[in-house]
Amino acid sequence: MDTTRNLGLLHEYLVYLRVEKGLRPLTCEAYDGDLKTFAEFLETRHGVLLTAAQQDVAAFLEHLRSHGIDARSAARKLSCIRGFYKWLLLDRRIHHDPTVNIESPKAWKVLPKSLAESEVTAMLDAAEQAANHPQARATRLRDRAILELLYAGGLRVSEVTTLSTADLHLDAGRVLVRGKGDKERIVPLGVTALEALSTYLREGRPHLARMRAHARAADASRLFLSLRGMPLTRQSIWVMVKSASLGASPHTLRHSCATHMVEHGADLRSVQLLLGHADISTTQVYTHLALGRLKAVHRQHHPRGRHVDVETSEAKPAPFLLEIEEPA
Repeated sequence: MDTTRNLGLLHEYLVYLRVEKGLRPLTCEAYDGDLKTFAEFLETRHGVLLTAAQQDVAAFLEHLRSHGIDARSAARKLSCIRGFYKWLLLDRRIHHDPTVNIESPKAWKVLPKSLAESEVTAMLDAAEQAANHPQARATRLRDRAILELLYAGGLRVSEVTTLSTADLHLDAGRVLVRGKGDKERIVPLGVTALEALSTYLREGRPHLARMRAHARAADASRLFLSLRGMPLTRQSIWVMVKSASLGASPHTLRHSCATHMVEHGADLRSVQLLLGHADISTTQVYTHLALGRLKAVHRQHHPRGRHVDVETSEAKPAPFLLEIEEPA
């Protein structure tokens, strides 16, 4: 009975997310999975979603921690649960939000993994190796273009799979991307990414498109195609990236894009716009890089940042220079 009540409530909430909030199917699927995990945990405590208490939510987070779930994933699940109970409050089905005063895991303190610039260069160079067979060459050109997009543009893998040929504006050096909530943004691309995409469109995609026997009109315009001429899936891109980068994920390339931009002096607002973050706080995970660069610039350029030891004529950091601490 409890399971039936929980599933019915979750179904109503997912309809609300899809219809009223306009969330994309993949986002709704993630919400559904997180809430079902919480509902199953409540059942072990003989509880249901409508009557969950603050102690239940706190116990759930502790359960996640004890089972090795990282802070970032736990924070996402808590955010999902918060949204669910906010909906129940607005709908007057409950009178108290059990997530109030629950401290969120400090997911933003976890530094996203990124590749070194030399590792990215090696990966892209390897993807550019020549292939004799037409099919092999077509897929190599496609994979190189995808890797360039993920790194040069910081795209999410779901954004890559939904791109159409009409979204590319190579003459203007940009691509139109549809992100979370179907929000559109313009992403500028560098010379190497534009060259990879241009070569793929000219020499790779036509061959893959010829392999398509039957396709819907919507599929026919998709930018990246499989060997059968059908739209490439998220799973296929994950497998390709892991193989090309010896274990990294598509999201690792997105983080690498942001990390390397900040290391080279980009401001966080620009990185936020490029990545399509709705809130600047999401982008602030990269501020530690900006602070590290600030310390180096200060020591190099500030007149009191370094001083010369008369005996050794060797430049040393000034003794009064304070270390800049990262925000707590």
